Amino acid sequence: MKGGGGFDVQGLMKKAQDMQRSMAKAQEEMKERIVEGNSGGGLVVAHANGARQIVGIKIDPKAVDPSDIAMMEDLIIAAVNQAMEKAQKMYETEMQKITGPMQIPGLFG
Repeated sequence: MKGGGGFDVQGLMKKAQDMQRSMAKAQEEMKERIVEGNSGGGLVVAHANGARQIVGIKIDPKAVDPSDIAMMEDLIIAAVNQAMEKAQKMYETEMQKITGPMQIPGLFG
């Protein structure tokens, strides 16, 4: 069905549905892909998946100093933030493979 000026509405709808299916599949697959963030030279390591969820934290016993809990908290925050940044970039890269140059508001948020 062509709209005004030869615009193929059905073709556009099919492409949008195909893109939606591809995006849903990619989002499911991203849950299985893991990135790592670390701090303190690897004393604290955080793992996040492509769905931007923290899925693990490892703390080297050398990092544990009961008299300096604030330092441990800072190391954890830094590792988690790094993992989340990597997860976000991975997500954006995968979505851009599907959408190409098209910018869809709210997609990469």
